Amino acid sequence: MNEETTTVELTVTGMHCTNCAIAIHQYLEKKDAKDIFVDFASDEVKFSGIAQENLREITKGIENLGFHVITDEAPKEHFYKKIETKFWFSLIFTIPLFAHMFIHHSLLHDPYVQLALCVPVFLLGFFHFGKSAFFSLRNGMPNMDVLIFIGSSAAFTYSLIGTIQQLGPDYMFYETCATIITLVLLGNLLEKKSVKKTTSAIGDLIKIQNVNTTRISSEHEEIIHTKDVKQGDVLLIRSGDLIPVDGDILSGDGFVNEAMITGESLPVFKKKYDSVIGGTTLTDGNFKITATKVGRKTVLSQIISLIKDAQSKKPPIQKLGDKVASYFVPLVVVIAVFTFFITYFIAEISLQQSLMNAIAVLVVSCPCAMGLATPTAIMVGLGRAAKMGILIKGGDTIEEMSELKYMVFDKTGTLTTGDFNIKAIQTFGIEQKQVESIIAQLESYSNHPIATSIRQHMTEVKAYRIIFQHVKEIKSEGIYATDTNNNAYKLINARLGKVDYSNRYDLILSINDVVVAGLVIEDQIKPYAKELIQAIKAKNITPVILSGDRKTKCDQVAQKLGIAEVYSDRNPEEKLNIINQLKKTGITAMVGDGINDAPALTTAHVGISLGDASHIAIQSAKIILLNSDLKSIENLLLIGRHTLQTIKENLFWAFAYNIVAIPLAAMGFLGPMLAAFSMAFSDVIVIGNSLRLRFKKLR
Repeated sequence: MNEETTTVELTVTGMHCTNCAIAIHQYLEKKDAKDIFVDFASDEVKFSGIAQENLREITKGIENLGFHVITDEAPKEHFYKKIETKFWFSLIFTIPLFAHMFIHHSLLHDPYVQLALCVPVFLLGFFHFGKSAFFSLRNGMPNMDVLIFIGSSAAFTYSLIGTIQQLGPDYMFYETCATIITLVLLGNLLEKKSVKKTTSAIGDLIKIQNVNTTRISSEHEEIIHTKDVKQGDVLLIRSGDLIPVDGDILSGDGFVNEAMITGESLPVFKKKYDSVIGGTTLTDGNFKITATKVGRKTVLSQIISLIKDAQSKKPPIQKLGDKVASYFVPLVVVIAVFTFFITYFIAEISLQQSLMNAIAVLVVSCPCAMGLATPTAIMVGLGRAAKMGILIKGGDTIEEMSELKYMVFDKTGTLTTGDFNIKAIQTFGIEQKQVESIIAQLESYSNHPIATSIRQHMTEVKAYRIIFQHVKEIKSEGIYATDTNNNAYKLINARLGKVDYSNRYDLILSINDVVVAGLVIEDQIKPYAKELIQAIKAKNITPVILSGDRKTKCDQVAQKLGIAEVYSDRNPEEKLNIINQLKKTGITAMVGDGINDAPALTTAHVGISLGDASHIAIQSAKIILLNSDLKSIENLLLIGRHTLQTIKENLFWAFAYNIVAIPLAAMGFLGPMLAAFSMAFSDVIVIGNSLRLRFKKLR
């Protein structure tokens, strides 16, 4: 496999906040890795574009940053290294230190007692933040831990000198040192737990995979885990059971709730020979299935993979936050130094107060909020969309959806149902039953929606059965066949015959170039199509029909739906040319079935595939609507708009917080402890705003 497309997945422990993730991300970028995804909440690192022989160097480089890469041989992270353990340990010593400010007891005010209480917390912070700070500086990527390390060490060192030289209580700031470390650890802990909530959609999907099921072999039943199911296994699914893998029903029937996969709330009746999707629930009935797709080949696994891949693709708006964050730490250190210099040497404020102001500047600043602003909103937006049966392949796609100028629709199967009715058949010198039998046989070689519908209305008659020797389907034209007697059959678009019959028929059937029948077919407009067109017009998006169908058919649909721009009678190459023309004037989305329109879906800025998420659809489109209801497109636009709005709100808060908080700290209005408290909760506010998107009413 090409190294550019090989994805490497690592488990990396020691990441406690988004700044840690940014450090790994920047390191991998320097090594020319592609499709980088770093999630500190799940200890997950993914990337591609690195040759196999260079992986050892990459792993070592990540560990040199101060993190630990878990391998099959390496032990899991010890409990005492977990952020939760460190926080509770530091809190035990910090509470009595902090209490001396309110309880006037001689023991609590003894400098050596304060030193004894502070040392365990300081040492924990020294190694926790110091290790990360050292490696980030060594690699030229200073992170937030540099600020925390400098601030807490300055407070401890100043207090220690005061204790040794017995300079009095004015030099005692042990509680400041301990509180800074404890509050920052609390912030890291809350940040990690909150970010996990933003990825709950993936968590819910992964939980579905971790179930047991009943396998039947020689009438013997055994309970096995989903991961042990093999292709071809026969599984018994009872009422209320989760269907573990994709399969086909061998016997029985029942109602299946597919809401988790497609967003469709009503259960769907399934019977023998019907397909079922892993992750859905049998709400009523019993049946046996044979496993057709297991492991990573199931639709559910593909959905999880798509969501994870989407999270790794940054929208352009994130570049602003990332760029500022990369210069943030050095800038804050400079501001802190200037704060101390100006307050002590120019404003002639006391040494203690000047030092506290400088420490407050270091501690109050928060690059993490800027780093979290975009990815947390993207994760929640992608997760909410997935639960509605909308799979979005990237955060960059969300931003593109908010700036759409054109939305191009294929007609058949997209704006119309694709379930065609035979309105009329006219025959010329041949029985209608024979015509129907020939057409039914020819259409059995095609998967086109028209062919599928025609087969439902026509029956193959045994007396007129023909053995075809060669059959060829040409997209946008029709089917060409030759029987064993070298008779040539054509079931083609009515305009392509020797005489253009398109003013009377939609399809013509000819035998040896003699037209023997003409068919008039009609298609029904999908529910909610008119409302969707009105909705996108209200958003200043221009709807366009782009179809291979003839002009009269396209114009009829366009007139009913209120679409002014129509391109009809277009072959696949012409469709691509039109998409390219539209792209020159604005961001263009293409909506199609993901199979016949694969080239156009790929060419458009945003390809939106309606249908069952087939392999071609997954490869071609940026967005897959598992539920083909056109309402999903409006939901998609709403999710995109609200997600982008949330990102902008988060970035505004992150920038505004730092712009306001740093000057306040420099002027002495925020002490180090209050600064640490503010910094710890600034991330939580950003994450909390992103989590609102999970429950926010979309309108």
